[in-house]
Amino acid sequence: MDMSLNFQPGQIVSLKHGDMNLYAEVIQVVVSRQLCWVRPLVLVNFIPEAPNITDLRDASDLLWPINLFCPALDTEVITILSQVLVKEPKTEPDSATKQQLHQFINLVWQAYQDTNDPNTIYGT
Repeated sequence: MDMSLNFQPGQIVSLKHGDMNLYAEVIQVVVSRQLCWVRPLVLVNFIPEAPNITDLRDASDLLWPINLFCPALDTEVITILSQVLVKEPKTEPDSATKQQLHQFINLVWQAYQDTNDPNTIYGT
């Protein structure tokens, strides 16, 4: 059985592309359509100096193919989320934040459409 079908509401999942990871909270899994409704939390760009973390807690939810997500490990996200959760979320994400999320989603979707192979997106 596909591990992703076991996602539970409240679970943190990851959507990876290149050096970037979108971490999101599962809201609902739509098994019949193989989709996952998620609420973005942070977008992390793993650059050599230090990760660049963008707070997305007030961004729009996403409904994406479930096979593009993988479970996020606690050790992966605890440090990242602890840096973001101590701050108050903005009432409205700024345009630069919206643009970063939009660009990332476009890159992932394009990679998915080009190959329809989730392993290409994960870089494995």
